[in-house]
Amino acid sequence: MPFPGIIQAMTEDLYGEESHVGLSGSRVICYPDRVLKIQPTSEEVLAEVALMRWLEGRLPVPRVLAETQEDGLHYLLMSRIPGQMFCDHALLEDPERLLDCVVQALQALWAVNVTECPVSRRLEDRLRLARQRVEAGVCDTENVQPGTYGPGGFASPMDLLLWLENNRPEEEAVLTHGDCCLPNLFYDENGFCGFIDIGRSGIGDRWQDIALVYRSLCSNYDGSYGHTPAASCPADKLFDRLGIVRDEAKLRYYILLDELF
Repeated sequence: MPFPGIIQAMTEDLYGEESHVGLSGSRVICYPDRVLKIQPTSEEVLAEVALMRWLEGRLPVPRVLAETQEDGLHYLLMSRIPGQMFCDHALLEDPERLLDCVVQALQALWAVNVTECPVSRRLEDRLRLARQRVEAGVCDTENVQPGTYGPGGFASPMDLLLWLENNRPEEEAVLTHGDCCLPNLFYDENGFCGFIDIGRSGIGDRWQDIALVYRSLCSNYDGSYGHTPAASCPADKLFDRLGIVRDEAKLRYYILLDELF
């Protein structure tokens, strides 16, 4: 079926191919120089557009070309980030270069002055959204880290939420991506070159991104996503590369928090 007017006018003469990378649940159609993202209208979706516009000139993120809403769906047409995803096999085969790119991406986020950032993703905001999702019964309990639920884990998403609400760590406020996994980070011959899927971005704890990119590195090297399992996971070197002390409590906290999204 045709897209809403302005979107149809800007894509009808282009060849598009649907992308099935990632677990966002959005419909994503890639054109030669632009990407169309279709998903139910939500607070996160509207925040993504606001952040994308605010970050133009501050970080390499897609540029908003057009957006509209129709029948409960949000249509976002944006420029296409050049390069390849960090989960590209060529980069996975070069773990030292991959770690360099990850560090570049994180440092680029942390270098942004967040004084006028229009979106907050502090724990107060994240836990509020998590509670809405838990109470609506939409949290996935299948595609989660082993041990999250069941014996030795939590009894339910509500049980997990209550633990998260009662064990909030201190926050180190920076600009966070919010879903900092390898498919959302891009590189070219010069290294890191861009971010996509910034709907969860905003002011938050830097360990939000450290935890999720650490988990993503582990998952991409243990065979979970098709890459040949490696004897040694390069994720363990991430903390030395960043010049920080590994914080097991924060890693666990933010990985568990992400299970509610």
